[in-house]
Amino acid sequence: MANTRIVLIDLNFQGKSQAIASYLIRDGDAAVLVEAGPGSTLSALEAGLANEGLSPRDLTHVLLTHIHLDHAGAAGWLSQQGAQIYVHPIGAPHLLNPEKLIASATRIYGDRMNQLWGEFLPVAQNQLKVPKEAEEIVIGNLRFLPVHTPGHAEHHYSYVFEDVCFSGDVGGVRIPGFQYLRAPMPPPELHFGKWRDSLALLKGMKFARIAPTHFGIYDDVDWHLQSLDETLAEMERWLERVMSREPSIEELRGEFTQYMEQESREKNLSMDVIRAYSLSNPVGMSADGLMRYWKKVRMA
Repeated sequence: MANTRIVLIDLNFQGKSQAIASYLIRDGDAAVLVEAGPGSTLSALEAGLANEGLSPRDLTHVLLTHIHLDHAGAAGWLSQQGAQIYVHPIGAPHLLNPEKLIASATRIYGDRMNQLWGEFLPVAQNQLKVPKEAEEIVIGNLRFLPVHTPGHAEHHYSYVFEDVCFSGDVGGVRIPGFQYLRAPMPPPELHFGKWRDSLALLKGMKFARIAPTHFGIYDDVDWHLQSLDETLAEMERWLERVMSREPSIEELRGEFTQYMEQESREKNLSMDVIRAYSLSNPVGMSADGLMRYWKKVRMA
């Protein structure tokens, strides 16, 4: 059987291409979107759908890998247009009542909140679907397998569809053009052990392509998953070395920023690609996640 066509829609986050993707899959009357993106990118989503002869009202189902704003921010608005929204059980209450999520994000982003993320509306309860782990989602002739893959976030599903895995953030951040990727490690749920277990699970599933939300569809799955595994191991070793000096959070942010800048130079990343990485995976956010992991997990 030929692979079903997957349309990558570039959400042009903050005016930057190749930072956040949504993936469109159609079959008959079904129009399925993997990842809603943030509310701030709805115009780019509408333009991408229009290229396929669709409007947001034509979307029938939206599958979210997790509820972070760059993946799920537009889900409430899309539910109002008629789409059914699928999400991990732990994430579901936050989509129905996003106040806590919005308050937490506002503490981080302050007055940049609206510019970055736009409006985050609640998902209509009758539009919310909460599949169990490994409970196949059947939409017409389309079959999606939700795989619980914590490590980046506890409420994270990857979706295996035909020969491709939509890996959200547990599959790392990878910008086209370089055989290089990064691990997005924000607070509060970063957990290296769970993340490596998730990668081991995905390695055993033998799909041929991997599609991280940041950004694109790749066919070197073995290299991708192994490289991310090695990246996580190196991140944890780096953290152990740095934390032995008991740095403040400001010092940790500074050292991690230097570390990533050095890596960017070694990989000869262009300024354009560095900007895509910094938008998809802010360095300071990962430093905060590393500090919280150290205190919550390693020092517990």
